[in-house]
Amino acid sequence: MKSVTSRLVEQVPIPKMFKVRQLFSAERIEAGDIPAIIRNELEQETYSSQIRPGMKIAITVGSRQIANLVIVTKTIVDFVKEKGASPFIVAAMGSHGGATAEGQREILANYGITEESMECPVKCDMDVVKIGVNDEGMDVLIGRNSAEADGIIVNCRIKPHTCFRGPYESGIMKMMTIGLGKQAGADVCHEAGFGQMAKYVPMFGRAILKHANILFAVAVLENSYDETSKIAVINHDEIEEKEPALLEEARSLMPGILVPECDVLICDVIGKNFSGSGMDPNITGTFVTPYASGGLKSQRVAILDMSRESHHSGCGMGMAHATTRRFYNKLNFDLTYPNLITSTVVENARIPMVMENDKEAIQVCIRTCTGVDKDRIRIVRIANSLKIEHIMLSEVYYKEAEKNPGLVIESEPEELEFDEAGNLIGLGEIS
Repeated sequence: MKSVTSRLVEQVPIPKMFKVRQLFSAERIEAGDIPAIIRNELEQETYSSQIRPGMKIAITVGSRQIANLVIVTKTIVDFVKEKGASPFIVAAMGSHGGATAEGQREILANYGITEESMECPVKCDMDVVKIGVNDEGMDVLIGRNSAEADGIIVNCRIKPHTCFRGPYESGIMKMMTIGLGKQAGADVCHEAGFGQMAKYVPMFGRAILKHANILFAVAVLENSYDETSKIAVINHDEIEEKEPALLEEARSLMPGILVPECDVLICDVIGKNFSGSGMDPNITGTFVTPYASGGLKSQRVAILDMSRESHHSGCGMGMAHATTRRFYNKLNFDLTYPNLITSTVVENARIPMVMENDKEAIQVCIRTCTGVDKDRIRIVRIANSLKIEHIMLSEVYYKEAEKNPGLVIESEPEELEFDEAGNLIGLGEIS
C-alpha cells in the first residue's frame, strides 16, 4: 500500500526530456604529453637544485577527482627519485574522509593513488605540529609527516571555490592551509567562518611558506570538460604573487549550464570527488554561504544518488530539496559531519525530503514549485556537476535550444525511463 506522501505526488506528470551537448573551449593537454611537460619544468635549475640526494620529500594529494592525477603525481615522484631523494605521498585534505587516516587513505586509493601505483609510501596520519603563528598570532598547524620532511612539493589544482571569493580560492595557498593542516589546522582557519576565508587562506599560507620547507608547487588548471588544460610549476617565493592570475585563468575556463534558469534541477549523483561541496555551486547555483554566487538559477533541486568515491559522505545534500531512500541509506553521519563541523558550513548537511525513489524525488520538486505553469515546467538534468558536456532539458526548452549556438540537440523529447522500483534507467549516464 502506498504511503500518503507517495499518493500526493504519484499523479504529477514529468515532462519529456531531450539531450543536448554543450559546446565549450576544448583546449587541452593530452595525457601522454603530461610527463614531458612536467619534467621539462622540473629540470630547470630553480626547481631541480632544491632536491638533493638523501632528502625526504612530501608530495601532496588532495580529496578531489582531478584529471590525470595519477600521471601528474607519479611523474613528480619519479623525478624526485631520480634526484636521489626519497619521496612520499601525503594526504592533504583537511578533514575529509571522516577526518581519519583510514578514510583519507581510502579516498586516495579510489583515485588510484596507492603505495603500489606510486611506488613510494603513502602517509595519511592525522597528527599535526605547530610550526609557528600567523600575523594575528593564531597557531599554524600542519601534518607531522609534512613538517618532518626535508621539503614539500604542493601538487594541486587551481579552481574557483564553492563557498567564498578572493584572490586565493581552491589552489596552492588553500592546499597548504587547509590540506596540509589536517583536521586540526583546517579547524583553526575555518573558525571565523567563510566570510573571513579570503583573508585567512593567504594569511595562513604566508605563514606556512615562512615556517615550513615548501619547495615549489605543481598546479594544474582544467578546461570546461574537466581535462588538463595547463600545468604551472611555481617556486615557493613566487606562489603568493602568481597564484591569483592562475585563479582568474581557471575561472575563465569553467563551464556553465547554457540556459540561465530552470524550475527544477536534477543532479543524478553528488559526491566529494566531484566537488568539496558535493556538487559545485559554481555550476548548479546551489550556494550555501552568502560569500559566493553564480551558476544556474532554480527553484527546486533533486539529488538522486551518492558516488562511491564520496566515501558515504552526504556533503551536498543540504543544497537539495529532495533526495531518495537509496541516497539516505548510503549516508554515514560520522563520515559526513567532521568535514562540515570543521568548515562551519553545517547548512550543507541539512537533510532534504527523502522520497522512496528517483521518480518521486523529481515529482515532489515539480509539485512544490510555485508561480510556474506546470504544463511548461523547465527542468535541467545533469549526471553530476563535474561532467556537464551532455545534459538533458525538458521539452519546453526545445525551440530555445535550436537557436542557441552553444547547444547541439542530440535527441528528440522523450519520456524518462524508470524501472519497476521507480528509479531512473541509466542514472548518471547522460551522453
